[in-house]
Amino acid sequence: MQLRFVGCGDAFGSGGRLNTCFHISGESANFLVDCGATSLPALKRYGISRDALDLVLITHFHGDHFGGLPFLLLEAQFAKRKRPLVIAGPAGIDIRLTRVMEALFEHASATKPSFDLQVIALEPAIARSFGPVTVTPFPVVHGDSGGPFYAYRIEAEGRTLAYSGDTQWTPTLVDAAHDADLFVCEAYTYDRAVKNHISLKLLESHLPQINPKRLILTHMGDEVLHRLDSITHLAASDGMIVEL
Repeated sequence: MQLRFVGCGDAFGSGGRLNTCFHISGESANFLVDCGATSLPALKRYGISRDALDLVLITHFHGDHFGGLPFLLLEAQFAKRKRPLVIAGPAGIDIRLTRVMEALFEHASATKPSFDLQVIALEPAIARSFGPVTVTPFPVVHGDSGGPFYAYRIEAEGRTLAYSGDTQWTPTLVDAAHDADLFVCEAYTYDRAVKNHISLKLLESHLPQINPKRLILTHMGDEVLHRLDSITHLAASDGMIVEL
């Protein structure tokens, strides 16, 4: 099984990086985690079949994590997709998806798709299985709008992947990511405290509690990107592939 960073940037495209979207694929698993506004062209750039996807997991409703769904769904409709698709995320995802579809493509939400589309709200700390993929959401802290906000612990094909989503430090990250085979975590700033995000230095102070087998940094702002040559942790880049 492998993870490809289709996009690993922040909301401002720092470093010219694309919005957050991760593709995980294996013998039976094939899904996305987040689908930011740039995701469809990025998926095409890397030759990733949208028709083969079974699941899209959304961490929260900010545009750099959620705004690509209308484009993904519109392409599926025009391509006459037949394969079922599940979109899952925090409570309110059905209403949020309808609103963003209408904002970008008027009347699109009223069109019956050519495929079985399920939009499912996930409950905090309750595991939910989608075929070979089991997902447990953990609430995190990322402001007052665009939520609820989740980190995910994902189990598939004998591997455990954890993703912080966007959040300031919260102890639920330990629950989400402890002993994971891979922990993908935001590091928006280097050592500067910023509301609703984690600095790299604060993350490092909690790594002994989390104890992931591997850590990859994502959603990095300019002050982290400018220090990549001196940072010892692996940092994501658009298109990077990691074997799980």
